Amino acid sequence: MAVTPAATSIVSMAVTSSFFSCVLSSLPMAVTMPMIHLLIFVFALATLSPSSAYDRLSKPLVGDDGRIYVCSNKKLFAFESNGSISWTMHIDYKCNVAVAPVHGGFGKIYLIADNRILMVKLENSGTSEPVAELFFGPGPGQQVETEIIGLSVSTVTSTVFINIKNRGLFAYKSHGRLLWSIGPVLYKFGYHQGCRKNITDCSFASVPVLDQCEGSIYISNTEGQLYCLSIRGRHFRWIQDFSYLDRNFTITAGNNGRLYVTVPVRALLLALDVFSGNVLWQRSIGPLSKADSVPVVDSNGWVSIGSLDGFLYSFSPTGDLKKFSRRNTDNYVIQVGSFLDCSGFAVYTSQIEMEGKVSHTAGEFATVSAIRPKVALLTMLVPATGSIYWSENNPGQLTTSLSKSDLSQFLVDEEILLAFLAASMQLFERKCADGLVPIYNAETGNLLQCRTTGQKLASSCSQARTKLVSIYTGNERVIALFLLFESTVLAILIGLVRFCCSFWAKKKLQDQGLGSFLAKRCSLQLKKKALDRTITELERKATEEAADREVLDKLVDMSKEREGIQRKLSTTYSLGRDKSDSHARSILPLQTGKTKSYSFQGTRGKNMTMFHTMSDTSSSESSYEGETSMLGNKDSSTKAKTKALMMEDSSSSSSS
Repeated sequence: MAVTPAATSIVSMAVTSSFFSCVLSSLPMAVTMPMIHLLIFVFALATLSPSSAYDRLSKPLVGDDGRIYVCSNKKLFAFESNGSISWTMHIDYKCNVAVAPVHGGFGKIYLIADNRILMVKLENSGTSEPVAELFFGPGPGQQVETEIIGLSVSTVTSTVFINIKNRGLFAYKSHGRLLWSIGPVLYKFGYHQGCRKNITDCSFASVPVLDQCEGSIYISNTEGQLYCLSIRGRHFRWIQDFSYLDRNFTITAGNNGRLYVTVPVRALLLALDVFSGNVLWQRSIGPLSKADSVPVVDSNGWVSIGSLDGFLYSFSPTGDLKKFSRRNTDNYVIQVGSFLDCSGFAVYTSQIEMEGKVSHTAGEFATVSAIRPKVALLTMLVPATGSIYWSENNPGQLTTSLSKSDLSQFLVDEEILLAFLAASMQLFERKCADGLVPIYNAETGNLLQCRTTGQKLASSCSQARTKLVSIYTGNERVIALFLLFESTVLAILIGLVRFCCSFWAKKKLQDQGLGSFLAKRCSLQLKKKALDRTITELERKATEEAADREVLDKLVDMSKEREGIQRKLSTTYSLGRDKSDSHARSILPLQTGKTKSYSFQGTRGKNMTMFHTMSDTSSSESSYEGETSMLGNKDSSTKAKTKALMMEDSSSSSSS
């Protein structure tokens, strides 16, 4: 008889059959874990006898090479998908069967053994070189003073994160150098973050969970709080308190912009936004078999978890529910987590048919009791579409072949069996009159194309990136106008900054106050406006009627005064760079000898020039002539025309 050890106080009864060995275990009524009877099944792929001794395997790791890595006692095994042992490595410490080996990238595997962490280099297997190195913890024969709760590895940054009980979270480089460490309480700006209700006895309590897409670490404490940290630093991004639900919960990274929190006691599944920690949706599921139940997230973003009510609960990224069951669920249970197919889109699940099952609900809690498993139904399906790609009863063709392999030397539970199914990649289906008939063919690949871990991560991470940039989509015209406005404002600000810097840099203006400088400019502007109005009125009168000498002199003086004010108000003068332009054109009015002239624009848009000639007898005549040509001609032509007019005027005067 083979009996697996229970993690808590359990009353067990062993039942032996030709293919199954079942331990019916039930938890007594407790305050912290109300009323879920745990069902622990052990599948032995060989006939058990009272004198037989079988080793229990740890939780499995399915590698990118298609092998299944497990440890047992002081050995690490690498199994092929057909159940044969590829290689065996002896280690000096007894491994922790409750924790699966962790993929470390670059041909490395990390595992926990006797509260130490070992690093195994897979490329050295089969050589005389040592393949296992002590990464963390005391050497052989030394006393262990710490307890390792769990670890995770970032393959991107080659960083190992270790949670040590009552000490905190530690980050090490793959070569062993300590990067940083942090506890559940962090003081920032005089205030502490985390463990607000109980600082003394609060500590990190969960395995650190890594989000490969966002570069974040998620970990919970003993008070029911969930932390989000960056893999590159030791500061908390956000903290969420779930103690109102329960202090014990599990964490699953979706690698799609979402984080999933499972509360086994209340049979709840929550989806969180990884950027803010806010709850996106919360759904109820059926009763779970154990306190460390975790869902699986596929590449379509669907999250799936099995329940003791016999259903597989699958939720879409927005929280829509699909429930799957291949049989009537009255006598079926699902007690282990599902495994992803090598494509990342399908999941493998196992339903156990029991001879009897009783369910009872008391308030928010459910109790499920069952006895004598009859058969296991293994199914491969895609939750997003509901398509079933493969299904087989256990014992069946595949499990029978596994029972004849090296795997028959160990106790194999459903979790191990599902791992071998996920790694097999040798299954396909054909449709017959009586439904789906599984075919095992070594030459035919899986119906879904297998992908590497990097390809599956790229597919799921793209969902998070699309959501992140969706805030910039919308009316492209509005976005373009906004960018144009933003650029204009920026250019104005740059001009103002340059003006201010140039203003204060001038020695001519440093001794003057800014207030007096602005007041002077304001007075000049008012004076210029008054001159403009007066000159405009005089020009109108000069156009309509003959102007005398006094009006002409006044126009000339006002024009000169306005010219001086305009020069003082110019930017170059205000900044202390009062320099004349060597190429500037001469400005009217013109004066030659006893003849004065004044040019302006008439009411009909023509340039008007008014001449005034003074005689010896102080008698004067004024004449004006309209010019259709622009005043902007060359200075030489302007002077020639003026001289001709003056000669014509003089000859007419002498003849009279």
